[in-house]
Amino acid sequence: MTGVITLRNGTDADHPALVRVWRSSVDATHDFLAAADRDAIEARLASDYFPQVRLTVAEIDGAVAGFAGTAGDDLAMLFAHADARGCGVGRALLDHAVRELGVRTVDVNEQNEQAVGFYAHSGFTVTGRSETDGDGLPYPLLHLALAED
Repeated sequence: MTGVITLRNGTDADHPALVRVWRSSVDATHDFLAAADRDAIEARLASDYFPQVRLTVAEIDGAVAGFAGTAGDDLAMLFAHADARGCGVGRALLDHAVRELGVRTVDVNEQNEQAVGFYAHSGFTVTGRSETDGDGLPYPLLHLALAED
């Protein structure tokens, strides 16, 4: 995917497209995630997870290419379609979340080294670690906070 990235608020009507983006992204970056756990999370995205966050959708030439979900000053989720990786979608979503929505924290799977590097490069530092994810599954999380200027 190449073209102009535009951001907009997400709606319930976006949920099917966002689930497809999530699956594409996770398949490309989360090789540590057991298939059964991936499928269980996917099944709960629209019903349980999306309603808890403010969604921002990234589009490239009108096609959904990624999304972010924020809750207060926390970035709860950020995913780019595998075809849009390296095109600036993640950067645009993160910059918007920090500058416009006041995001200061994010949790990231420790095993997702690309994401850990992305956030470190973006000024986030590790403030803690959990042995399990938010659902109690055995996927360690790093707790990150934006370094203050």
